[in-house]
Amino acid sequence: MSGHSKWSTIKHGKAVTDAKRGQLFTKLAKEIIVAAKVGGGDPEMNFRLRIAVQRAKDSNMPAANIDRAIKKGTGSSNDSDQMIECTYEGYGPGGVGILLNALTDNKNRTVSDVRSTFTKMGGNLAQSGAVSWQFEQKGVVSIGGEKDILEEITLIAIDAGANDVENIGDTLNIYSDLSDTENIISSLKENNININSTVIDMIATNTVYLDEKAALQTLKLLDRLEELEDVQKVFSNADFSDDIFNKYGQ
Repeated sequence: MSGHSKWSTIKHGKAVTDAKRGQLFTKLAKEIIVAAKVGGGDPEMNFRLRIAVQRAKDSNMPAANIDRAIKKGTGSSNDSDQMIECTYEGYGPGGVGILLNALTDNKNRTVSDVRSTFTKMGGNLAQSGAVSWQFEQKGVVSIGGEKDILEEITLIAIDAGANDVENIGDTLNIYSDLSDTENIISSLKENNININSTVIDMIATNTVYLDEKAALQTLKLLDRLEELEDVQKVFSNADFSDDIFNKYGQ
């Protein structure tokens, strides 16, 4: 898991301070809209919506924006959005698999932008199913600043249903099936352990280690894809060394 989660952890950590705030809020709002559309507008009854709302709060998104997005999703506002969820698959430099989720009101525009970005950055868009079989959907709970009780947190998470635990810098990522994620969150809170974030991610079952040239090209491609307006999340089975991240300037 290290290749994906290391890049993902760094991106999540930088999002609030480095991303263009307007673009970030737009993506968070889209996520809330679709979650509310699929599972209803009550976060207590809709786990996906609850995670989306918490991510928005963690990014300092105004409460009014969050409420507006929920109303759009449930159709209780006059400007409800007809957003469509799309998944695209492709290959990057070195043959790594890339999977991305998009929310759009214009699929033709989105697929054109995605295909163009793959081509310009040395990759190519693939057919549905070409890459997705290499990924599993997992809940990822991230904790920071708890090094002194790392072993205790790990045991609590495993007892609550965690599949895997990974330490990256100052962040501890806890991976689980979605059916166990809420139980893990509850167990951590009962033990007064602060949670940095909870996300639903696609985790690669096997990673591909890249040489320096292919790794740097892949990182550029992942960044460019994530910067696209309609793209919500980008996942990869690429593995990167710490030296590569340092050279890339993350």
